[in-house]
Amino acid sequence: MSIYYWLNNQVLLPLIESGQFTSWSFSQNLRHHQLLGSMGTVGDCYDNSPMESFWGSMQIELLNRHKWMTYVELATAMADYIVNFYNPARRHSSLDYLTPDEFELLASTQNPARTLIEVAH
Repeated sequence: MSIYYWLNNQVLLPLIESGQFTSWSFSQNLRHHQLLGSMGTVGDCYDNSPMESFWGSMQIELLNRHKWMTYVELATAMADYIVNFYNPARRHSSLDYLTPDEFELLASTQNPARTLIEVAH
């Protein structure tokens, strides 16, 4: 018996079927809107988790708090959220409570990029 049934009564609806995001119609809709899907392989539960976490944070911290009149206003607000808050100010537990900008700076100073001239010698 499915976990969605208990005593022959449906108690929990599966909100998202995995096939929905790999379907032809979903892919066609992405292409129509000139978007790129972030999924890797069918049935892979790990490839999309960082983006799910990001969208969840932005939903709570920005999107649920305001209403925008146009798509341009919304796009501007989302870009502002990422550039001026999410990357430089918002601390992430997965980055040892550093901001993404701090984490990248720390990583780049510990492992400086080698130039093509250094690689050749």
